[in-house]
Parts: sequence; C-alpha cells; structure tokens
Amino acid sequence: MSKFLDLIIDLFKWPVALLCAISVPALVDALDYIQVTNIKFLVFLGGGVAYILFKILASSNMNMSMLTLAHELTHAFFALLTFHKVSGIRINYDDSGGSMKFKGRGNWLIVIAPYFFPLFLFSIMLSITFFSDRIPNTLLVNGVLGYFFAYHLESIILQIHGDQPDFKLVGFPFCILFLPGANLFFGTCVVAFNNGGWVNIKRYIKIVEKLNMQTIEKLLDYFTN
Repeated sequence: MSKFLDLIIDLFKWPVALLCAISVPALVDALDYIQVTNIKFLVFLGGGVAYILFKILASSNMNMSMLTLAHELTHAFFALLTFHKVSGIRINYDDSGGSMKFKGRGNWLIVIAPYFFPLFLFSIMLSITFFSDRIPNTLLVNGVLGYFFAYHLESIILQIHGDQPDFKLVGFPFCILFLPGANLFFGTCVVAFNNGGWVNIKRYIKIVEKLNMQTIEKLLDYFTN
C-alpha cells in the first residue's frame, strides 16, 4: 500500500506545487473574509504574545530541542499517514538536529511536511473536536491556539533556509512554488478554525476555491487571447 501511495503522491508533486503557486493571490484576497475584530481573535493574538514572552524567558537550548522534536514528529506523522512503518526518531543532544527512520522509499510529502504543516495545532484542533465534552469552549482555547500558532510561525522561519538538506531532496524550484501557498493555506485555516471551528474552515475553503477559479480564468484568458 505504501509503495502505491508513494507513486501517486510523487505523480502529483508538480501539479500540487503549481496549484499552490497559482493559489497565492486567492489566499491573500481571502484574508479579507477572516474576522479579526472579535474577542476570539484578540485572545488568539494574546496567546501569540504570551509565546513571545515565554521565548524571551526560556533557554534557547530548550526551544531548539522542542523545534527539532516537532520537526521529526511531523516527518513521522506523514510517514504513518502514507502507511510507512516508523522505526525510530532521534534528537541530537547537542541541538544539531535529529532524524526519523521509516520503512520504504518514501515520498516528497514526508520530506517537506515540517515546513508547512502545523502538527501541534492540528492535534489541538482534533482534541477540541473529539473531546469537546471535556474541553470547554472558552476563550482559553483561543489563547492556546494563538500560543502554538506563534510557535509554528517561529519554527517555519527558523527552518526555511538555503542550506536545508530536505530542500535539496525535493528540489529548490519545488519549494519555491509549493511552500508559500501551502503555508498561507494552513495558517489561515487555523485562524478560521479559531473563529468558528471546522465549519468556518469549510466556508473559508469555498471562498478560496471561488477566488482561485477567477484567477485561473484570468490566466486562461491571458494565454488564449
């Protein structure tokens, strides 16, 4: 099963990259539809500020260790998601990085996942959904989402650079096309969830799809006329 999925995912590598690149204008325009004047978003921002304060007070070694752990766990999550058996995760004690081993050839999604997918935020969103009876829908939840959103942004900023080995594996042209759109999409989905849960994400995606179709139609008209 993993071999078949690797083949399918690899076939869609460049189409997905091109779609992400084309979608950037639509994703930027769709930001106008996200509510940023309600109390939930203000508390969300407050959670982000709390993370910045924590970062200032916390040791840099602890911060780097957490970033490395999140990085390798995201690799592992996508390996499991594509039916690969994870055989081990290693975090170097000198904060020089880490590694994740799995069975099979793998695919580009496993390699590039830590540079766009907010694993901790996704886990919190699932927890809120499936354990709603134990997690009350209070403003504290919005603050927690904001805290880990700031953490995710920092991890993306620190990890994206020209010497990143994973970028060499998937190719720099692919990263340039794929990562901006992928980060915009998943980041704004988190903000949409903060304001209204999965229903709001669904509405947001429909808006992006509509704006995206308009962009594609304009491109087709440009090249055909």
